[in-house]
Amino acid sequence: MMRTHRRFLHSAAPIALAMVLFGLDSVHAEPLVYIPLGEENQILAIDAATDAEVDRISGTEAVHGLAGTPDGRLLIAGSLSARSAGEAPAKPVGVSEEDHEAHHGMSEKTSAKPSDELVSTVSIIDRKSGEILRKVDVPGAVHHVTVSPDGRFAVVTLINADAVSVIGLEDFELITTVKTAATPNYAIFSKDGEALFVGNAGAGTVSRIAVDGWTAGPTVATGANPGHLVMAADESALYVTNDGDGTVSEIDPETMTVRRSFEMGGMLHGLDLSEDGKTLFAAVRETGRIGRVDLDSGEVSFAELAPAPYHLRTIPGTGKIYVSSAEEPKVWVLDVNDLSTISEVKVEGTAHQMVIVPSS
Repeated sequence: MMRTHRRFLHSAAPIALAMVLFGLDSVHAEPLVYIPLGEENQILAIDAATDAEVDRISGTEAVHGLAGTPDGRLLIAGSLSARSAGEAPAKPVGVSEEDHEAHHGMSEKTSAKPSDELVSTVSIIDRKSGEILRKVDVPGAVHHVTVSPDGRFAVVTLINADAVSVIGLEDFELITTVKTAATPNYAIFSKDGEALFVGNAGAGTVSRIAVDGWTAGPTVATGANPGHLVMAADESALYVTNDGDGTVSEIDPETMTVRRSFEMGGMLHGLDLSEDGKTLFAAVRETGRIGRVDLDSGEVSFAELAPAPYHLRTIPGTGKIYVSSAEEPKVWVLDVNDLSTISEVKVEGTAHQMVIVPSS
């Protein structure tokens, strides 16, 4: 694993003085937003105060799913690139073939024969140093990642294995793999960490899994190809994009029933709530718009944003929303109040599941 260590300096005299007196890390305005770039095999860190790149981590292959521990210490990066079991992952740039094979036990003497079983790699990363602490293989390509509120577990969705895998973040070991309905896409924990909710794109359902024993619970039918999920802060509602029919469903997480649906008028992707929980934002990828739902009235309005708005996150404490494009290498920075574009962050490739590391 290689880490490209880049810090972007500002010319303002007070900031320069702070760098001299306290060191560069102390002037990083937080929160930081970590953004995986998929096939570019890199993760960017963006300072949400300045919308400038401040760091990047290299050597993580095809990361689409990314999550962080609540204490900000670890990043968990899931690879969408699957390979035969027993086959080493792609060699990171700058690592010798000999060292790579030795690290993964893939020398001529020890290499396992490829099988029909597919696996991918989840990387456990020390966020501050960028060091990969452990690589854990899971049975299938990882789409998205979530971490439990107590930081004990990471869960990855396995889109071609119809399952989710659970990794313990104390010993970095695979705990279990739980079968779901077809094509699990996105997963989130309840605030108390006792339940895991999974959107099953291939089945048109959202299911609830009890963390105690990792046992499957009730399932609710939503719409076509349920995708991203977000939970209200008071856990009164769970929201899911139905990417295939252009709607967002509001689910009662206790009864696992759909209360109401919001029409967005095109294939969807990213989803998030405003910081006060009163507004829901959805990326309408197909029509190049951001949908905005007033949750008190149910009224839906739109702002143009093209091409192909993709992943979406509101950034607490900043009044901003970050939205990536599925067709252009950039992230839009929007004003959360009127959805106007404040700036654009240029990236390489496509930006995927964003992680916010809050102020310490």
